Amino acid sequence: MNIHRITSFSDCETALRNRDLKQALYDAGKVVMDGVLLTLHGEEHGKRRTVEVRVFRRNFFHYYEQEVFPKTLGETMAPYRAAGGGDLIQLGYRLTANLTSDFAGIDRPQRTGEETERLIAITKKLSEGATMVHSTRNHADINREVLAVMADFDRDFFQPSLARRRALIAACAAGDISEAELPRDVLTTLLMGNDALELEEHQILREIAFYMQAGAHSTANAIVQALHEILHWASDDAARWARLDDAIFVQHCVHESLRLHPASPEAWRNTTCPMHVAGAGELEAGDRVELDLFRANRDQAVFGADADQFNPDRIVPGNVLRSGLAFGIGLHTCLGRELDGGVVAKPGSNPDEAQLGIVTLVVSELLRCGARTIANDPPVSDASTKRPNWGSFPVQFTKDRHG
Repeated sequence: MNIHRITSFSDCETALRNRDLKQALYDAGKVVMDGVLLTLHGEEHGKRRTVEVRVFRRNFFHYYEQEVFPKTLGETMAPYRAAGGGDLIQLGYRLTANLTSDFAGIDRPQRTGEETERLIAITKKLSEGATMVHSTRNHADINREVLAVMADFDRDFFQPSLARRRALIAACAAGDISEAELPRDVLTTLLMGNDALELEEHQILREIAFYMQAGAHSTANAIVQALHEILHWASDDAARWARLDDAIFVQHCVHESLRLHPASPEAWRNTTCPMHVAGAGELEAGDRVELDLFRANRDQAVFGADADQFNPDRIVPGNVLRSGLAFGIGLHTCLGRELDGGVVAKPGSNPDEAQLGIVTLVVSELLRCGARTIANDPPVSDASTKRPNWGSFPVQFTKDRHG
Protein backbone atom coordinates (compact mmCIF):
# COMPACT_ATOMS: atom_id res chain seq x y z
CA MET A 1 0.00 0.00 0.00
CA ASN A 2 1.26 3.44 -0.96
CA ILE A 3 0.76 6.28 1.53
CA HIS A 4 0.20 9.86 0.41
CA ARG A 5 -0.01 12.85 2.77
CA ILE A 6 -2.00 16.00 1.97
CA THR A 7 -1.52 19.23 3.91
CA SER A 8 -3.27 22.06 2.05
CA PHE A 9 -6.76 23.14 3.12
CA SER A 10 -8.17 23.01 -0.39
CA ASP A 11 -6.86 19.51 -1.11
CA CYS A 12 -8.01 18.17 2.26
CA GLU A 13 -11.47 19.65 1.77
CA THR A 14 -11.72 18.09 -1.69
CA ALA A 15 -10.60 14.70 -0.40
CA LEU A 16 -13.12 14.78 2.46
CA ARG A 17 -15.88 15.30 -0.10
CA ASN A 18 -14.68 12.43 -2.32
CA ARG A 19 -17.15 9.54 -2.04
CA ASP A 20 -14.62 7.07 -3.44
CA LEU A 21 -12.32 7.53 -0.45
CA LYS A 22 -13.17 5.30 2.52
CA GLN A 23 -12.57 6.06 6.22
CA ALA A 24 -9.38 4.33 7.42
CA LEU A 25 -8.12 6.13 10.55
CA TYR A 26 -10.01 3.88 12.95
CA ASP A 27 -9.07 0.47 11.53
CA ALA A 28 -6.80 -0.12 14.54
CA GLY A 29 -9.69 0.71 16.88
CA LYS A 30 -12.19 -1.81 15.51
CA VAL A 31 -12.93 -3.07 19.03
CA VAL A 32 -15.03 0.10 19.37
CA MET A 33 -15.36 1.48 15.84
CA ASP A 34 -16.15 -1.54 13.65
CA GLY A 35 -19.41 -0.94 11.80
CA VAL A 36 -20.31 2.40 13.42
CA LEU A 37 -21.55 5.44 11.51
CA LEU A 38 -18.11 7.05 11.25
CA THR A 39 -16.48 3.99 9.65
CA LEU A 40 -19.32 2.89 7.37
CA HIS A 41 -19.06 3.67 3.67
CA GLY A 42 -21.39 4.10 0.75
CA GLU A 43 -24.99 2.90 0.94
CA GLU A 44 -24.64 1.53 4.48
CA HIS A 45 -23.37 4.87 5.74
CA GLY A 46 -26.15 6.73 3.95
CA LYS A 47 -28.89 4.55 5.44
CA ARG A 48 -27.52 4.80 8.98
CA ARG A 49 -27.02 8.56 8.75
CA THR A 50 -30.52 9.11 7.36
CA VAL A 51 -32.00 7.39 10.42
CA GLU A 52 -29.73 8.97 13.03
CA VAL A 53 -30.13 12.51 11.76
CA ARG A 54 -33.79 12.21 12.85
CA VAL A 55 -32.65 12.74 16.43
CA PHE A 56 -32.31 16.42 15.51
CA ARG A 57 -35.99 16.76 14.66
CA ARG A 58 -38.30 19.48 16.00
CA ASN A 59 -35.87 22.22 16.94
CA PHE A 60 -33.58 19.78 18.75
CA PHE A 61 -30.65 22.15 19.34
CA HIS A 62 -32.79 24.82 20.97
CA TYR A 63 -34.41 22.13 23.14
CA TYR A 64 -31.03 20.74 24.16
CA GLU A 65 -29.45 24.09 25.00
CA GLN A 66 -32.50 25.47 26.81
CA GLU A 67 -33.90 22.39 28.57
CA VAL A 68 -31.35 19.57 28.86
CA PHE A 69 -28.10 21.49 29.22
CA PRO A 70 -28.78 23.95 32.09
CA LYS A 71 -29.70 21.23 34.61
CA THR A 72 -26.66 19.11 33.77
CA LEU A 73 -24.34 22.14 33.83
CA GLY A 74 -25.65 23.23 37.22
CA GLU A 75 -25.32 19.75 38.75
CA THR A 76 -21.80 19.31 37.40
CA MET A 77 -20.44 22.75 38.27
CA ALA A 78 -21.82 22.92 41.82
CA PRO A 79 -19.07 20.91 43.60
CA TYR A 80 -16.32 22.68 41.64
CA ARG A 81 -17.70 26.09 42.57
CA ALA A 82 -17.89 24.98 46.19
CA ALA A 83 -14.27 23.78 46.06
CA GLY A 84 -13.04 26.90 44.30
CA GLY A 85 -11.87 25.04 41.18
CA GLY A 86 -10.42 21.69 40.19
CA ASP A 87 -8.99 19.75 37.26
CA LEU A 88 -10.66 21.00 34.09
CA ILE A 89 -10.06 17.65 32.35
CA GLN A 90 -12.06 15.92 35.07
CA LEU A 91 -14.72 18.63 35.06
CA GLY A 92 -14.97 18.52 31.27
CA TYR A 93 -15.39 14.75 31.19
CA ARG A 94 -17.90 14.80 34.05
CA LEU A 95 -19.98 17.38 32.23
CA THR A 96 -19.72 15.91 28.74
CA ALA A 97 -20.21 12.31 29.88
CA ASN A 98 -23.52 13.36 31.38
CA LEU A 99 -24.52 15.41 28.35
CA THR A 100 -23.46 12.70 25.91
CA SER A 101 -25.44 10.13 27.88
CA ASP A 102 -28.55 12.26 27.44
CA PHE A 103 -27.87 12.57 23.72
CA ALA A 104 -26.87 8.95 23.09
CA GLY A 105 -29.69 7.48 25.16
CA ILE A 106 -27.95 6.07 28.21
CA ASP A 107 -29.92 6.46 31.43
CA ARG A 108 -28.33 7.54 34.70
CA PRO A 109 -31.02 6.61 37.24
CA GLN A 110 -28.89 7.36 40.31
CA ARG A 111 -27.49 10.68 39.04
CA THR A 112 -24.74 10.46 41.66
CA GLY A 113 -21.10 11.42 41.47
CA GLU A 114 -20.11 7.77 41.81
CA GLU A 115 -22.30 6.75 38.87
CA THR A 116 -20.89 9.56 36.75
CA GLU A 117 -17.29 8.67 37.64
CA ARG A 118 -17.91 5.09 36.57
CA LEU A 119 -19.38 6.26 33.29
CA ILE A 120 -16.39 8.55 32.76
CA ALA A 121 -13.97 5.66 33.32
CA ILE A 122 -15.88 3.59 30.77
CA THR A 123 -15.99 6.46 28.28
CA LYS A 124 -12.27 7.17 28.59
CA LYS A 125 -11.42 3.53 27.97
CA LEU A 126 -13.71 3.43 24.93
CA SER A 127 -11.99 6.57 23.63
CA GLU A 128 -8.59 4.97 24.14
CA GLY A 129 -9.76 1.99 22.10
CA ALA A 130 -11.22 4.13 19.31
CA THR A 131 -8.06 6.25 18.95
CA MET A 132 -5.68 3.30 19.33
CA VAL A 133 -3.78 4.29 16.20
CA HIS A 134 -2.29 7.21 18.16
CA SER A 135 -1.77 5.41 21.46
CA THR A 136 1.71 4.96 22.90
CA ARG A 137 0.55 1.86 24.82
CA ASN A 138 0.53 -1.82 23.75
CA HIS A 139 -2.48 -2.33 21.48
CA ALA A 140 -3.20 -5.87 22.68
CA ASP A 141 -3.45 -4.61 26.26
CA ILE A 142 -5.85 -1.87 25.20
CA ASN A 143 -8.04 -4.34 23.30
CA ARG A 144 -8.39 -6.59 26.34
CA GLU A 145 -9.23 -3.66 28.58
CA VAL A 146 -11.79 -2.24 26.14
CA LEU A 147 -13.56 -5.59 25.73
CA ALA A 148 -13.92 -5.87 29.51
CA VAL A 149 -15.24 -2.31 29.79
CA MET A 150 -17.64 -2.83 26.88
CA ALA A 151 -19.13 -5.82 28.71
CA ASP A 152 -19.61 -3.70 31.85
CA PHE A 153 -21.18 -0.90 29.82
CA ASP A 154 -23.52 -3.36 28.12
CA ARG A 155 -24.70 -4.98 31.34
CA ASP A 156 -25.00 -1.98 33.64
CA PHE A 157 -25.93 0.90 31.34
CA PHE A 158 -26.95 -0.20 27.84
CA GLN A 159 -29.32 -3.07 28.68
CA PRO A 160 -31.44 -1.11 31.20
CA SER A 161 -31.59 1.88 28.83
CA LEU A 162 -32.52 -0.39 25.93
CA ALA A 163 -35.28 -2.13 27.90
CA ARG A 164 -36.84 1.16 29.02
CA ARG A 165 -36.91 2.58 25.50
CA ARG A 166 -38.39 -0.59 24.01
CA ALA A 167 -41.16 -0.41 26.59
CA LEU A 168 -41.82 3.25 25.84
CA ILE A 169 -41.88 2.64 22.08
CA ALA A 170 -44.35 -0.21 22.62
CA ALA A 171 -46.52 2.10 24.74
CA CYS A 172 -46.39 4.69 21.96
CA ALA A 173 -47.41 2.09 19.37
CA ALA A 174 -50.35 1.10 21.60
CA GLY A 175 -51.47 4.71 21.85
CA ASP A 176 -50.77 4.99 25.58
CA ILE A 177 -48.26 7.82 25.11
CA SER A 178 -47.54 10.21 22.24
CA GLU A 179 -44.38 10.20 20.14
CA ALA A 180 -43.53 13.58 21.68
CA GLU A 181 -43.19 11.83 25.05
CA LEU A 182 -40.46 9.48 23.81
CA PRO A 183 -36.82 10.27 24.71
CA ARG A 184 -35.05 12.45 22.16
CA ASP A 185 -31.82 10.49 21.75
CA VAL A 186 -29.87 8.31 19.34
CA LEU A 187 -30.84 4.98 20.92
CA THR A 188 -34.57 5.70 20.66
CA THR A 189 -34.14 6.91 17.09
CA LEU A 190 -32.20 3.77 16.11
CA LEU A 191 -34.82 1.49 17.64
CA MET A 192 -37.65 3.29 15.86
CA GLY A 193 -35.78 3.18 12.55
CA ASN A 194 -34.46 -0.35 12.82
CA ASP A 195 -36.98 -1.80 10.37
CA ALA A 196 -34.90 -0.13 7.67
CA LEU A 197 -31.48 -0.74 9.23
CA GLU A 198 -31.99 -4.30 10.57
CA LEU A 199 -29.25 -3.88 13.15
CA GLU A 200 -28.56 -6.64 15.64
CA GLU A 201 -28.34 -5.73 19.31
CA HIS A 202 -24.55 -5.92 19.43
CA GLN A 203 -24.38 -3.45 16.53
CA ILE A 204 -26.62 -1.00 18.35
CA LEU A 205 -24.47 -1.41 21.46
CA ARG A 206 -21.32 -0.51 19.53
CA GLU A 207 -23.04 2.47 17.88
CA ILE A 208 -24.09 3.89 21.25
CA ALA A 209 -20.62 3.23 22.70
CA PHE A 210 -19.18 5.14 19.73
CA TYR A 211 -21.41 8.13 20.44
CA MET A 212 -20.51 8.03 24.13
CA GLN A 213 -16.77 8.14 23.56
CA ALA A 214 -16.79 10.50 20.58
CA GLY A 215 -19.07 13.06 22.17
CA ALA A 216 -17.44 13.09 25.59
CA HIS A 217 -13.83 12.88 24.43
CA SER A 218 -13.93 15.53 21.72
CA THR A 219 -16.16 17.98 23.61
CA ALA A 220 -14.14 17.77 26.84
CA ASN A 221 -10.92 18.45 24.95
CA ALA A 222 -12.52 21.31 23.01
CA ILE A 223 -13.54 23.01 26.27
CA VAL A 224 -10.03 22.77 27.72
CA GLN A 225 -8.27 23.91 24.55
CA ALA A 226 -10.60 26.89 24.16
CA LEU A 227 -10.14 28.08 27.74
CA HIS A 228 -6.38 27.65 27.44
CA GLU A 229 -6.26 29.77 24.29
CA ILE A 230 -8.54 32.43 25.77
CA LEU A 231 -6.52 32.76 28.99
CA HIS A 232 -3.29 33.12 27.03
CA TRP A 233 -4.87 35.63 24.61
CA ALA A 234 -6.46 37.81 27.31
CA SER A 235 -3.46 37.65 29.67
CA ASP A 236 -3.37 40.95 31.61
CA ASP A 237 -5.20 43.01 28.96
CA ALA A 238 -8.29 44.52 30.63
CA ALA A 239 -9.84 45.48 27.31
CA ARG A 240 -9.66 41.89 26.09
CA TRP A 241 -11.17 40.58 29.32
CA ALA A 242 -14.07 43.02 28.91
CA ARG A 243 -14.84 41.57 25.47
CA LEU A 244 -15.24 38.13 27.01
CA ASP A 245 -18.46 39.27 28.71
CA ASP A 246 -20.05 38.93 25.26
CA ALA A 247 -21.14 35.33 24.63
CA ILE A 248 -21.10 35.90 20.85
CA PHE A 249 -17.45 36.88 21.05
CA VAL A 250 -16.72 33.84 23.25
CA GLN A 251 -18.28 31.68 20.54
CA HIS A 252 -15.87 33.20 18.00
CA CYS A 253 -13.02 32.35 20.38
CA VAL A 254 -14.25 28.77 20.61
CA HIS A 255 -14.39 28.34 16.84
CA GLU A 256 -10.92 29.81 16.46
CA SER A 257 -9.66 27.31 19.04
CA LEU A 258 -11.45 24.46 17.24
CA ARG A 259 -9.62 25.48 14.07
CA LEU A 260 -6.26 25.32 15.80
CA HIS A 261 -7.05 22.14 17.73
CA PRO A 262 -9.31 19.83 15.67
CA ALA A 263 -10.60 16.83 17.66
CA SER A 264 -8.66 14.57 15.32
CA PRO A 265 -5.46 16.16 13.97
CA GLU A 266 -5.65 14.00 10.87
CA ALA A 267 -8.05 11.92 8.77
CA TRP A 268 -7.10 8.79 6.84
CA ARG A 269 -8.86 7.53 3.73
CA ASN A 270 -8.29 4.47 1.54
CA THR A 271 -8.97 4.58 -2.18
CA THR A 272 -11.71 2.20 -3.34
CA CYS A 273 -10.62 2.38 -7.00
CA PRO A 274 -7.86 3.95 -9.10
CA MET A 275 -8.31 7.71 -9.03
CA HIS A 276 -6.71 11.13 -9.11
CA VAL A 277 -6.55 12.89 -5.74
CA ALA A 278 -5.56 16.55 -5.63
CA GLY A 279 -2.31 16.96 -3.73
CA ALA A 280 -1.43 13.27 -4.10
CA GLY A 281 -1.66 12.58 -7.83
CA GLU A 282 -2.68 9.29 -9.50
CA LEU A 283 -3.47 6.60 -6.94
CA GLU A 284 -4.15 2.88 -7.14
CA ALA A 285 -7.01 1.10 -5.40
CA GLY A 286 -6.09 0.41 -1.77
CA ASP A 287 -3.70 3.36 -1.41
CA ARG A 288 -3.94 5.42 1.76
CA VAL A 289 -4.40 9.18 1.78
CA GLU A 290 -3.50 10.90 5.04
CA LEU A 291 -5.15 14.29 5.46
CA ASP A 292 -3.20 16.53 7.82
CA LEU A 293 -6.09 18.54 9.29
CA PHE A 294 -3.84 20.20 11.84
CA ARG A 295 -1.74 21.80 9.09
CA ALA A 296 -4.67 22.31 6.72
CA ASN A 297 -6.45 24.39 9.36
CA ARG A 298 -3.34 26.55 9.59
CA ASP A 299 -3.00 27.04 5.83
CA GLN A 300 -1.84 30.63 5.32
CA ALA A 301 -3.41 30.73 1.87
CA VAL A 302 -6.82 30.48 3.55
CA PHE A 303 -6.40 31.83 7.08
CA GLY A 304 -3.74 34.49 6.58
CA ALA A 305 -0.13 35.01 7.56
CA ASP A 306 -0.93 34.55 11.27
CA ALA A 307 -2.74 31.23 10.69
CA ASP A 308 -0.71 29.54 13.46
CA GLN A 309 -1.89 32.06 16.03
CA PHE A 310 -5.11 32.42 18.02
CA ASN A 311 -7.01 35.38 16.61
CA PRO A 312 -10.74 35.44 17.43
CA ASP A 313 -11.19 38.45 15.15
CA ARG A 314 -9.92 36.49 12.16
CA ILE A 315 -11.71 37.13 8.89
CA VAL A 316 -12.15 33.94 6.86
CA PRO A 317 -13.35 33.48 3.27
CA GLY A 318 -17.11 33.29 2.90
CA ASN A 319 -17.04 29.63 1.86
CA VAL A 320 -14.87 28.53 4.80
CA LEU A 321 -16.08 27.74 8.32
CA ARG A 322 -14.42 29.64 11.18
CA SER A 323 -13.55 26.23 12.66
CA GLY A 324 -11.98 25.09 9.38
CA LEU A 325 -12.19 21.33 8.92
CA ALA A 326 -12.43 20.57 12.65
CA PHE A 327 -15.82 18.86 12.25
CA GLY A 328 -15.05 17.29 8.91
CA ILE A 329 -17.03 18.05 5.79
CA GLY A 330 -19.10 16.16 3.26
CA LEU A 331 -20.67 12.77 4.06
CA HIS A 332 -18.71 12.38 7.29
CA THR A 333 -19.46 15.81 8.72
CA CYS A 334 -19.84 15.38 12.48
CA LEU A 335 -23.55 15.10 13.36
CA GLY A 336 -22.81 16.94 16.60
CA ARG A 337 -21.24 19.98 14.95
CA GLU A 338 -24.07 22.36 15.82
CA LEU A 339 -24.52 20.75 19.23
CA ASP A 340 -20.90 21.47 20.18
CA GLY A 341 -20.21 24.63 18.20
CA GLY A 342 -23.65 26.07 17.58
CA VAL A 343 -24.19 28.34 14.59
CA VAL A 344 -21.68 31.18 14.41
CA ALA A 345 -23.55 34.40 15.13
CA LYS A 346 -22.64 37.78 13.74
CA PRO A 347 -21.06 40.31 16.12
CA GLY A 348 -23.77 42.33 17.85
CA SER A 349 -26.35 39.53 17.71
CA ASN A 350 -28.53 38.90 20.74
CA PRO A 351 -26.91 36.02 22.68
CA ASP A 352 -30.32 35.00 24.04
CA GLU A 353 -31.52 34.32 20.51
CA ALA A 354 -28.32 32.69 19.22
CA GLN A 355 -27.51 28.99 19.08
CA LEU A 356 -24.19 29.17 20.90
CA GLY A 357 -23.29 25.48 21.26
CA ILE A 358 -22.43 23.71 24.50
CA VAL A 359 -18.68 24.37 24.31
CA THR A 360 -19.31 28.12 24.26
CA LEU A 361 -21.84 27.84 27.09
CA VAL A 362 -19.39 25.88 29.26
CA VAL A 363 -16.47 28.20 28.54
CA SER A 364 -18.66 31.23 29.29
CA GLU A 365 -19.62 29.69 32.63
CA LEU A 366 -15.96 29.01 33.47
CA LEU A 367 -15.09 32.63 32.65
CA ARG A 368 -17.91 33.87 34.88
CA CYS A 369 -16.38 31.80 37.68
CA GLY A 370 -13.02 33.47 37.03
CA ALA A 371 -11.29 30.24 35.97
CA ARG A 372 -7.48 30.67 35.88
CA THR A 373 -4.52 28.33 35.70
CA ILE A 374 -2.42 27.87 38.85
CA ALA A 375 1.19 29.07 38.81
CA ASN A 376 2.61 26.26 40.96
CA ASP A 377 0.37 23.56 39.43
CA PRO A 378 0.54 24.05 35.65
CA PRO A 379 -1.30 21.97 33.01
CA VAL A 380 0.40 18.73 31.90
CA SER A 381 0.22 17.08 28.46
CA ASP A 382 -1.22 13.58 28.04
CA ALA A 383 1.74 11.22 27.50
CA SER A 384 -0.45 8.22 26.64
CA THR A 385 -1.29 9.49 23.16
CA LYS A 386 0.43 11.16 20.23
CA ARG A 387 -2.51 13.52 19.96
CA PRO A 388 -1.85 16.98 21.46
CA ASN A 389 -4.23 16.55 24.40
CA TRP A 390 -3.93 17.69 28.01
CA GLY A 391 -3.53 15.07 30.72
CA SER A 392 -4.42 17.46 33.54
CA PHE A 393 -5.44 21.11 33.58
CA PRO A 394 -5.87 22.46 37.14
CA VAL A 395 -7.81 25.72 37.48
CA GLN A 396 -8.91 27.88 40.36
CA PHE A 397 -12.07 29.99 40.42
CA THR A 398 -11.14 33.53 41.36
CA LYS A 399 -14.75 34.67 41.81
CA ASP A 400 -18.13 33.04 42.25
CA ARG A 401 -20.34 32.73 39.15
CA HIS A 402 -22.02 36.04 40.00
CA GLY A 403 -18.76 37.85 40.71
